[in-house]
Amino acid sequence: MVTTHNLGFPRIGAKRELKFALESYWKGESSRDELKALGAQLRQHHWAHQAGLDLVPAGDFAFYDQMLDMSFTLGNLPQRVRAFHGDTLDNTFRVARGRSAKGLEHHGACCDGVAAGEMTKWFDTNYHYIVPEFTAGTEFRLDASRLLDQLAEARAAGIKAKPVIIGPVTYLALGKTKDDADKLALLPRLLPLYTELLAQLAAQGVEWVQIDEPVLVTELPAEWKQAFTTAYAALGNGKVNLLLATYFGQLQDNLSLACQLPVQGVHLDAINARNEVDAVLAQLPQDRVLSLGVINGRNIWKTDLNAVLDWLTPVAKHLGDRLWIAPTCSLLHVPVDLDSEQKLDSEIRSWLAFAIQKLDELKVLAAALNHGHAAVKDELAANQAAIHARRSSPRVNNPAVKAAVAAITKAMGQRSSAYALRAGKQAALLKLPVYPTTTIGSFPQTAEIRHARSEFKAGRLDEAGYKVAMQAEIARSVREQEALGLDVLVHGEAERNDMVEYFGEQLDGYAFSQFGWVQSYGSRCVKPPILFGDIARPKAMTVEWSKYAQSLTEKPMKGMLTGPVTILNWSFVRDDQPRSVSCYQLALAIRAEVLDLERAGVRVIQIDEAALREGLPLRQAQWQDYLDWAVESFRITANGARDETQIHTHMCYSEFNDIIASIADMDADVITIETSRSDMELLDAFDNFNYPNEIGPGVYDIHSPNIPTREHMEQLMKKAAERIPAARLWVNPDCGLKTRNWEEVIPALTNMVAAAKALRAAN
Repeated sequence: MVTTHNLGFPRIGAKRELKFALESYWKGESSRDELKALGAQLRQHHWAHQAGLDLVPAGDFAFYDQMLDMSFTLGNLPQRVRAFHGDTLDNTFRVARGRSAKGLEHHGACCDGVAAGEMTKWFDTNYHYIVPEFTAGTEFRLDASRLLDQLAEARAAGIKAKPVIIGPVTYLALGKTKDDADKLALLPRLLPLYTELLAQLAAQGVEWVQIDEPVLVTELPAEWKQAFTTAYAALGNGKVNLLLATYFGQLQDNLSLACQLPVQGVHLDAINARNEVDAVLAQLPQDRVLSLGVINGRNIWKTDLNAVLDWLTPVAKHLGDRLWIAPTCSLLHVPVDLDSEQKLDSEIRSWLAFAIQKLDELKVLAAALNHGHAAVKDELAANQAAIHARRSSPRVNNPAVKAAVAAITKAMGQRSSAYALRAGKQAALLKLPVYPTTTIGSFPQTAEIRHARSEFKAGRLDEAGYKVAMQAEIARSVREQEALGLDVLVHGEAERNDMVEYFGEQLDGYAFSQFGWVQSYGSRCVKPPILFGDIARPKAMTVEWSKYAQSLTEKPMKGMLTGPVTILNWSFVRDDQPRSVSCYQLALAIRAEVLDLERAGVRVIQIDEAALREGLPLRQAQWQDYLDWAVESFRITANGARDETQIHTHMCYSEFNDIIASIADMDADVITIETSRSDMELLDAFDNFNYPNEIGPGVYDIHSPNIPTREHMEQLMKKAAERIPAARLWVNPDCGLKTRNWEEVIPALTNMVAAAKALRAAN
């Protein structure tokens, strides 16, 4: 009999219950006990949704981040939070966001705000994790209470639980050293804690533990491959069975290594690594379980169940009881429940599967394998009808869009003049001081904004009334920026619910859910648009708002756009054509918007490409192909502009030192990046690369409620000036200010402008 299991479940709740509970606690409006009770309630709901699986994950729930939880399990806390009051949960929040609940800060200096932990993307997803911190002196101390408590809860609920932990090699590989320490030198200190953790789980009668090692799908130096051999020689012969879980990509040169490790089972992403199944079957020892991820845990399209059964049935006959099936990865990356979607277009809805529906698909596959296809013939027939309907729908394909993509020329990606000539023209037009100040685009989404949007969507506020409300918020943003003394202003994006969804709602080829929320980090959730067909722009999307904002000030007003690569990477994308084709379609649509903004008199246009790096394939050998079409898509979008129009782009929370040449190839006049949490570490790339254009290294960490001082921001900019000439430096926050409130934003930006003025005076 085939075994069914799951690698992880979305933790935010079908109605974002966790988000609202976290934010209430952080504001001091609810208690720690209430937050913990909500967490327990969500875990019960999530286990109930997974009923019917043979093994259900425990320990996959986190109040903020699973990597941060693993750091606390291993006792790897930054020194700056170790002496603080409050329990483990409060210190978790201090590491994650710089502080915990408002009510806990009355301890003054001992428990006030601290530097938040660095945050970066989880492999090639839009999920952000808190980066573990190491030094040469790092010591570990096991605290298994969180995992043991969740295990006990699951058992009390009648769940056959499979604890989930991050493996030791992945944990070390994804962390960063704060000195010149060798991370692998910490492995001997770390392994005894893992051994003890597994022993404690075995003592609780646990049969299987899922140990996630996704770095096995990346290129590993010889010493890191040896680390796997060393680690699992110590861990693989205990009293508990280990399921080594890999996902997001292919094993390639690590395939033999994964098959030979002394674990009792291996999980393979059989969507991304379908072509490796036969090789794994040939090399995996006869006493090992093979778990195959046969349902896509990263996207929302229905699985072609009949096609999966065609190739999976012979595998099941070969392996018998040794075959397990599951989604490819944790379902953290998809929304919870399609049944919540009552307003989504019924035809498109019939093509989709969210987390709960994916588990239903898994059960259908298991029933077909265990009891024969006839046992689920109706389910298989309905699935086949939906698959066929999507493939043949005229709504998916637009011949005019395909013709436009075919007509793209090399010249469309070229600016008229080189940067040096453009920069002179732009300087003469904009007349900006040295160290010009700006923000990244959005300002706080106030209660008034959210109320107006809610009333408009509910039909209680007409379009004219909504427009007046948004114009009032734009005017407020402009007034505040002028009072602050910023040099290049933004309109604040009051009218935008999300930087991707806003554009998708105005483009042909997109559909939208009501409740399709996915966690990005902490309490931050996004609702990715559903890219189901060819993309076209019926009309201008931002011009009216930008013209209105510019009419309120004599200072330059940035037109704010989201770039094609980011719209693509932050959408649920089509799986029936190459991603590059969809990206070129988006590039043509946003290019038309750039040209309309320019014709409307907008002198500065920012095209955000926050997600450029996260779209990279996990193996560097495959990077160039992606970068070629991603960079070309940006250039098609931006480079129809005149020399005098200054093009900005923005990238946040991504390691991009190793693709700096491709970023330079984008040829944006100004790039703004996140550097405050990493203490300007990202600027190391400029030690050996002469970046030719202007750059704004972010000095205000907007993901923390802490207000940076003028001195701190000035010091960060001085570090930047050691690598980049002052004449080419901008001063700006790390990212947009949408998630902050005005009470935090005003003093922070006041300090930022003061820092810029001090730098000018010293220049």
